[in-house]
Amino acid sequence: MATCGEVLVNLLEGYGVDQVFGIPGVHTVELYRGLARSSIRHVTPRHEQGAGFMADGYARTSGKPGVCFIITGPGMTNITTAMGQAYADSIPMLVISSVQSRSQLGGGRGKLHELPNQGAMIAGVAAFSHTLMSAAELPGVLARAFALFQAGRPRPVHIEIPLDVLVEKADALLGSQPVSVARAGAAPSAIKQMSQLLAAARQPLILAGGGAIDAAAELTQLAEALGAPVALTINAKGMLPANHPLLIGSTQTLVATRALVAEADVVLAIGTELAETDYDVTFAGGFGIPGALLRIDIDPDQTVRNYPPQVALVADAQIAAEALLLELNSKPLPPRNCAWGAARVARLWAELNPGWDAATRAQTRFLDTVLEELPNAVLVGDSTQPVYSGNLTLNLDHPRRWFNSSTGYGTLGYALPAAIGAWLGRGDGQPVVCLIGDGGLQFSLPELASAVEARTPIIVLLWNNQGYEEIKKYMVNRAIEPVGVDIYTPDFIGVAKALGCAAESIQGIAHLRTALRSAADRQGPTLIEIHQGLWMKEVAV
Repeated sequence: MATCGEVLVNLLEGYGVDQVFGIPGVHTVELYRGLARSSIRHVTPRHEQGAGFMADGYARTSGKPGVCFIITGPGMTNITTAMGQAYADSIPMLVISSVQSRSQLGGGRGKLHELPNQGAMIAGVAAFSHTLMSAAELPGVLARAFALFQAGRPRPVHIEIPLDVLVEKADALLGSQPVSVARAGAAPSAIKQMSQLLAAARQPLILAGGGAIDAAAELTQLAEALGAPVALTINAKGMLPANHPLLIGSTQTLVATRALVAEADVVLAIGTELAETDYDVTFAGGFGIPGALLRIDIDPDQTVRNYPPQVALVADAQIAAEALLLELNSKPLPPRNCAWGAARVARLWAELNPGWDAATRAQTRFLDTVLEELPNAVLVGDSTQPVYSGNLTLNLDHPRRWFNSSTGYGTLGYALPAAIGAWLGRGDGQPVVCLIGDGGLQFSLPELASAVEARTPIIVLLWNNQGYEEIKKYMVNRAIEPVGVDIYTPDFIGVAKALGCAAESIQGIAHLRTALRSAADRQGPTLIEIHQGLWMKEVAV
């Protein structure tokens, strides 16, 4: 006799789930009844927030939903921050939790892990939260979740299963089949209208976001056909190769790039929110799109937020880009402004490159050194200074190789567990590098033990400036006497070794190169500590 919990595992396998992150508890053991007999691998973090970040990193590299098994009550409050990060960045995550028995829901009787309304608490960081009131509902609610992941704007989904439903007999559901949903096509009328405006534009521009990440090839062809400069959001880095002559990079917050955007007569925004964390990271205001704005997004609501469009299309980015290319290629395009396109992008970089300050140059040199030694690495970042610099200065040749928590929700402690998930999601054995500061690492330091246990050979690059330096500078710039930012810094090398990792503190560029090569040959995780002051001194010399 199969229980609801066992059928759940069977259905997840049918949807292609091969990885689950979670910490077993007395309220979730029935979720594990069928797990050992399945093909699904289980990874145990040291905190439920870590489970959510692992699922997030896994989803970003694999393109598949990250799945978590979480206990009711404290497990769900712990994972809420990770769900918030995934919600802000449109990452597919399936969180399956237990909850009190049906007769006890909202009872307020002081039951173990009881919350007044767990689903309502989670609803703000989920596309939806559903309480499974009978085992018979299970195939339908999973179909809803995967329909969203496959064909909608992917965000976390929460399914909570009462304790008595988890053990409900569900043999009749063993034959349930997964449902596959195709993404929205491109309405011909909107494609024709957009293509006419783009064809007539003398100075077209493309703004692409993470929602278009699977349309990299089509986007590149579209930009080349139009001679259009392309700005990428942080989550879209790599959609155009690093040295492409039309690539503006992720510099939309800078004055020179804003001037270029203001010159465009038609702007195609595809898979991007046009939001603050990509277009105004210095919070200065002033980003504008005076040209005719065309918006393509899988989310109807998003097509009209922040900047109203002249034409909007609800469609899958790849399908829409293919349709635009087909329409544009059906007739000869008029000649472009010869001072636009690659020529204008070259002028932009000639203006930007000499203007980076010493800290940005030193941190970019740090990132360049990493990529010279590990050219195929995925770089998973926290909210830390080298990541802020890389967001502006670093360009990559392929998507899904640069992402971090400084976008959207902006949490700390993300990078270490997310790197573990990213390595598991990547599945090709190539390096995954965690970029994290000493402040952020203290949020999730125990997850080094998870990396050892899961045998994930991630490389943790710890940028140590002995505190929350970015916030300290923010206080000083506002004439606020710094408080709470000069925190105690532990012996990270000793702690990492105690948790089972290889660890060393490096001195300069040559030492970093040697340490990276050694780390890449290991079977387990490595922590490499870089002291900011020493690095800045060597690079300045």
